[in-house]
Amino acid sequence: MAAQPPRRPGGTTMAAYQLLGWGEGVERVEVPVQMPRGREVLVEVHAVGLCHSDLFVMGCEEGVLPYDLPLTLGHEVAGRVLAVGEDADGTLVGEAGVVHGVWSCGECHNCLRGLDNYCVALEGRVGCGLGHDGGLAHYVLLPDGRHFVPAQDVPPTSLAPLADAGLTAYHAIRQHGDALVADSVALVIGVGGLGHLAVQILRATTSSRVVAVDARPEACALAATLGAHHTATSVGEALAQLAAGTGVTGVDVVLDFVGSDVTMRLGADALTPGGRLVVVGGARGSIAVGKGMTLPLGWQVSAPFWGSRDDLVAVVELAEKGLLNPVVEVVPFGAVPEAYTRLRDGGITGRLVAVRDAALVQVEELRKEDGS
Repeated sequence: MAAQPPRRPGGTTMAAYQLLGWGEGVERVEVPVQMPRGREVLVEVHAVGLCHSDLFVMGCEEGVLPYDLPLTLGHEVAGRVLAVGEDADGTLVGEAGVVHGVWSCGECHNCLRGLDNYCVALEGRVGCGLGHDGGLAHYVLLPDGRHFVPAQDVPPTSLAPLADAGLTAYHAIRQHGDALVADSVALVIGVGGLGHLAVQILRATTSSRVVAVDARPEACALAATLGAHHTATSVGEALAQLAAGTGVTGVDVVLDFVGSDVTMRLGADALTPGGRLVVVGGARGSIAVGKGMTLPLGWQVSAPFWGSRDDLVAVVELAEKGLLNPVVEVVPFGAVPEAYTRLRDGGITGRLVAVRDAALVQVEELRKEDGS
């Protein structure tokens, strides 16, 4: 279908938070607004999730990542399509939704079989905010309309975290759905931005008993309210609860949302024969695996990456049905640097989401007061 004539944004420049030098924080700068051409899509940004991956990018030394600076960060992006290029689908204009941050080629053998998050052409520059300019700006330019997923009746502050926190958790769980059946047990290590969504996804899409572990009592309390069957501040305590309540002494699937040396070892030790250790967190831990070593018979270890566009569609559907509700703290666009400092210092429960519209902050505060 022919594209609609593009609407122009409010000005020729926009505010954006960019990484200007490796090992530095983000800085607010003015950059040009690029109008879409060809298959490109211009999205007016309404909300952006702030992620530990952003902190990792900021903290890298030169040469670690194949990214060019300056770089606009922000890979959890919700907004509305403002304009499309002449070769794009014009029906997208005006649609609200969320950005699929993996900007795959769409043509390689992985993309053609629905594994676009494992696109062979990415070569380190993954996509939105991770190698290409992201959504911590008034507008973000997508290379293709297929990187936008429309959504209905989900506020942008809830949509944005689904682009990574929700999508990554869903993909990790879906990959092991065959092991999460009947009276299986899933252990979630780390009830943070991703882990609290994993608890909800497990309850909504599997029949497994959910055990959640976090060193913070408030995170354990959150996991319990979200449906976890057992919560504890240590893996040992959680396994003791499981054994006392069910007689089960091992775990079928461990979802490690920390990924440190310690958590990976604890997760591996918790597995039952045939169990699977799924390392999602980016703490850069490691574990030695091999036949005849300490892992139980039939072990599997995997490290899933982000999620496909099809996965994101499924995540959005869960949110539209009310089965997936991110816990968010909304911060104004002008407070992004301070929000990143808080994220680095720890203690954030759920997800920090930045918005540039003060009205969205007020709406979110009213929603929390109403308990809706």
